[in-house]
Amino acid sequence: MLKGKTAVVTGSTSGIGLACARAMAKDGANIVLNGLGDATEIEKIRAGIESEFGVKAVYSPADMLNADEIAGMVALAETTFGTCDILVNNAGIQHVAPIEDFPTDFWNKIIAINLSAAFFAMRAALPGMKQRKWGRIINTASAHALIASPFKSAYVSAKHGIAGLTKTAALETAEFGITVNAICPGYVWTPLVEKQIPDTAKARNMTEEQVKKQVILAAQPTKEFVTVEQVAALAVFLCSDGAASMTGTLLPMDGGWTAA
Repeated sequence: MLKGKTAVVTGSTSGIGLACARAMAKDGANIVLNGLGDATEIEKIRAGIESEFGVKAVYSPADMLNADEIAGMVALAETTFGTCDILVNNAGIQHVAPIEDFPTDFWNKIIAINLSAAFFAMRAALPGMKQRKWGRIINTASAHALIASPFKSAYVSAKHGIAGLTKTAALETAEFGITVNAICPGYVWTPLVEKQIPDTAKARNMTEEQVKKQVILAAQPTKEFVTVEQVAALAVFLCSDGAASMTGTLLPMDGGWTAA
């Protein structure tokens, strides 16, 4: 389905982003990886995608805090493969603290990486997509784009911003064969979730195991974590012809969390 297409996936050296990159490569897309990690491990991931799926993959070390480097990442896709057909804005960070104790630098970084980086990537990718009359932009939002939780002021604000950005971009591109959608997962077992558990435990004066059972999975009626493979499968579907009329949507995948 995606043979001959090129997908740029930010934050794709682990977690949801890596699952999306692998799923799109399995479907035939060439991949531009991006994210943090050990250089040897990243090269292993890149080479593994090529050998396993028979596509081409390159790595961009673009810093999601730097608009020029983000534009360079999109340009790398265009110069290497000729196009940037699919953009998955997935990079994200998290910090948990009460508003009055929330560090200024973490607020700025979370807004920049979780929201502004998606805007800059879209701004770079859209001219080519409009020219070709085809494009798929998928933003990894969160259930927190739809509902709030305490102690996550920056993250919730950024994800609500992603929801608005998704809708605005969808309206601007509706007549160009481009769709813009956001996937809103509940709690997915990723390094990002794993890392926030100690901070949440501290903020709530709970043990880490209590946080998992009484805070995280308590929010999801299924009492199960969403898997990265499930999110990736939805991302691939959003690239298909079957989803061509889906644009500007916020798609919960949260075990029923936002059904209440």
